[in-house]
Amino acid sequence: MKNYKNIISLMSGTSVDSIDACLVRIFDDLSFNVIDSYSLKYSENIRKKILELANGAGSVADICYMNFVVGDLFARAVNLLIKKSGIKKEDIDFISSHGQTVCHLPQKQKIDNVCTGSTLQIGDISVISQKTGILTIGDFRPKDIASGGQGAPLVPFADRIIFPRGKNRLIQNIGGISNVTVLSDDVEIFAFDNGPGNMLIDYFMQKLFNQPYDKNGQIALKGNIDFNWLNKLLKEPYYKLDPPKSTGRELFNSDYAENIFLCAPASEYDVIATITYLTAKVIVQSYEDFIFPKTNIDEVVLGGGGAYNQAIIKYLKELLPSVLIKTHEDYFIPNKLKECIAFAYLGYFAFNKQTNNIHSCTGADENVIMGKFSY
Repeated sequence: MKNYKNIISLMSGTSVDSIDACLVRIFDDLSFNVIDSYSLKYSENIRKKILELANGAGSVADICYMNFVVGDLFARAVNLLIKKSGIKKEDIDFISSHGQTVCHLPQKQKIDNVCTGSTLQIGDISVISQKTGILTIGDFRPKDIASGGQGAPLVPFADRIIFPRGKNRLIQNIGGISNVTVLSDDVEIFAFDNGPGNMLIDYFMQKLFNQPYDKNGQIALKGNIDFNWLNKLLKEPYYKLDPPKSTGRELFNSDYAENIFLCAPASEYDVIATITYLTAKVIVQSYEDFIFPKTNIDEVVLGGGGAYNQAIIKYLKELLPSVLIKTHEDYFIPNKLKECIAFAYLGYFAFNKQTNNIHSCTGADENVIMGKFSY
């Protein structure tokens, strides 16, 4: 009998640049190997439609159609990865899909006598399972919200498994949104979304430079930080909210970006430099407010697309001179695939009927088994 599961994990984040498909082998002792991966870029038209939904535009019919369109594309990513890897389809135990978030509203709202938060990820798992012929597990976040949680962050569950003990670490993801996991012997594991990661940087790169993102932080490093504008940006109330907390495009969307641009500096390079510095400053400020009072930290381990941005790394090192800054690749984990690997673990535990959230991270009343199944 084999002592592992072959899992294809699917991830599409708030940056909406591509679907990452990762073939992960998780062993019975919970160690893992990345066998292969494939990235399927969204067409400009589909990316535009997804962003419109995430920014509050679009009808119910648009959401309905895009749920199936994104499901179809997720299935294509799976089939292309299988072809690339050479693995037999029957050797894949299941697919674990995060879906594409288009709305995340974890703050409770009362409607008549029902008080609840909400979240919506499109990319229907029934479409994926039908078009691949493989059992698909997905739609993880709603179960945590139903248990009183934020439905995020979920990656800390995998962080606790992947990273060795012995040092106090912050596992810092910088995707569209930045989020951190606190792994320390001094406190119970906790986690939260710091604030915008690449989301605002990408928006202004597209607006000012007609480029999808600031590759390696090259544009930011050519500009100067406008501290007057920065201080205004730091007054965003979200930054001072106590964890557990999570955020997304519902707050840091195109309307938000256009509003803060009204006070932006004249130099396009200074805009990118300042917004990039904001990402680093918000991360460090959140450490100072919510983490350092509870525990000392030996190192910060960066992951996500922001781990390739040399400006962000430069600013973090300046703001945290006494803390070692590493990336996931120092632990032989591809920066871009970390969250994909994490959702493979969520699927693995759901498949085995074991809880796969951490209530101290999400604020849920209890640990639950997240994920729906389509056979």
